[in-house]
Amino acid sequence: MMEYTTSKEGITRVLKVLEALKQASHDLQTHPSPNSAESNSPALKALLELETESDTILSKDPLLSTLSEHLASLKSLFDTLQRSCGHGIRSFLTRRVSTQSISRVAGSIESEIQAWIDRESIDRLMKGLKDPLQIEEDELVGLLSQFEDRVLQGFNRELQDLVLKSKIFCLLERISCDPSCSRKVREQCAFVVSALIRFNKDVFVGQVLMGRLIHGVVSMASWKSMKVLCSLIKSIKSPLVDEIESNGEIPKIISFLDYKDLHLRVVTMDCILEIGYFGRKEAIEAMLREALIKKLVELQRSKLGGDLIDIGMFDDEKEKGKGETRFLENHPFASCVARFAVQLEVGEGLRQRERRAFKQEILNTVRNACVSKAEAATIVAEVLWGSSP
Repeated sequence: MMEYTTSKEGITRVLKVLEALKQASHDLQTHPSPNSAESNSPALKALLELETESDTILSKDPLLSTLSEHLASLKSLFDTLQRSCGHGIRSFLTRRVSTQSISRVAGSIESEIQAWIDRESIDRLMKGLKDPLQIEEDELVGLLSQFEDRVLQGFNRELQDLVLKSKIFCLLERISCDPSCSRKVREQCAFVVSALIRFNKDVFVGQVLMGRLIHGVVSMASWKSMKVLCSLIKSIKSPLVDEIESNGEIPKIISFLDYKDLHLRVVTMDCILEIGYFGRKEAIEAMLREALIKKLVELQRSKLGGDLIDIGMFDDEKEKGKGETRFLENHPFASCVARFAVQLEVGEGLRQRERRAFKQEILNTVRNACVSKAEAATIVAEVLWGSSP
């Protein structure tokens, strides 16, 4: 534990210096002007700070040797720029060439620093995931969250290579499915997996479809895990819904509508709408067998329900949209029957004849589930005419 702490303190010190230089390098790319060479330039100060600590930082890590070379080149360019302060054509051309070179070298420095940070963050995360007893839970969750933020910055080939070589995806999936791990860690691992799918769906989606992640996510039975599932459905679409249905997870998902946790029920509703949009016939049938429409009618009847059809008082479409949004914030199950029916109507998973058949089945179930003719008439009207999903 002491060795880990000492290493962690050293890494924190390196990161602090490198992050400062990374920002300075970014600034130099944006403003590689002669003024950047002034002694009070933040970029130059960051450079000098790193040079001062180079003996204790860069020399100990061979992966930073290229960065040392770039820093030496950058310092040489700054010196050249400072000497070209004349007004002749020679000084002008020297400044132009130097500023362009500074911008190019600064870009290389920023890339080298980001690559080192990525390698270090994945290495620390792998150690924490493999040996969770050597790290505090909150710290591990923090490392996972930082890695998620990095992945969500967008595609980067070098980062993808690091992820694939480390095989961290398999470890994230295993922990997400391990009930002996803390739920906070499992949830955050699942969020990272979802981020990796958005990072490059072509590379990582196969591992989700062939693995045990979906069962692990559903088994957590939390609003965060359902948020992950909702995100995965949006990314992978019908193939993931097929897996959810074939693995028998739909009854468990529908059961979350009966839980006391309001946040879980609201996110589950969002997930059900996504399944309705992308689900094929088998998935929709599985939901209806779990008395989904009856549950939705009860939720729409509750204090958190209501009827969006009443928002039709607005003449302006923009105002109508604002009214619906405000109403749904306080009534998340408003017109939930019609919202589900609309997803089936406009979605990607059903054929036209299947849409008509399911719509009729929904209408019949609504008439049987309602406690009054007035309630039935309102919901039937919403389903027939469509309500904004």
